[in-house]
Amino acid sequence: MVIQKEESVKLPPLENGDRLTRDEFERRYQAMPHVKKAELIEGKVYMPSPVRAANHGRPHAQIITWLGIYCVATPGTDLIDNGTTRIDLDNEPQPDALLRVDTAGQSYISEDDYVEGAPELIVEIAASSASYDLHEKLNVYGRNQVQEYIVWQIFDKKLNWFKLRRQEYLCLEPDADGVIKSEVFPGLWLAANPLLEKNLGKVLAVLQSGLNTPEHTDFIHQLSQPG
Repeated sequence: MVIQKEESVKLPPLENGDRLTRDEFERRYQAMPHVKKAELIEGKVYMPSPVRAANHGRPHAQIITWLGIYCVATPGTDLIDNGTTRIDLDNEPQPDALLRVDTAGQSYISEDDYVEGAPELIVEIAASSASYDLHEKLNVYGRNQVQEYIVWQIFDKKLNWFKLRRQEYLCLEPDADGVIKSEVFPGLWLAANPLLEKNLGKVLAVLQSGLNTPEHTDFIHQLSQPG
């Protein structure tokens, strides 16, 4: 008796610019464990260049530090670094950072360990205003109800913090002290200019002021309530 071996189907590799369904994108991405970042935006595959230190790695670490301290101080929130996110059938980005309400928010963690749905806050580190972070992704995130979206443009030395209002993103403006305050996550305060000037100490001091507010305390209480 001759037993014939079933031939395994070799998947084509992911290529920048491919047009794929989300299921096919995931199959090819999972078959390429050496690839650390690939995104599906409006059905098109984007595979960013290698990450450089000053232009991405260091700013990314500063954002994660800022959000990480907030998350630790705010039980009921969930911070994810570079997590693949199934936003809709044509879009599976891998945001530099996202902050979500854990159990009663817009998104959840699927059985196979992906973020499903739109997190409340997404942060992207962009090279410049020409980046797809400020064009294709902006439209995708707005359409899918990502409530706040931060884009740090490294070359332009600029930071935009967008808030979704009536299906449109509007920029949150700093207050008289130069601080931008989240409307979704009370106490999440950002001293934008010190961040751009690489003064992380000042950034974290301002964040601590936000964490000390009654609004932040009330938010923690709200998150602790069942249902």
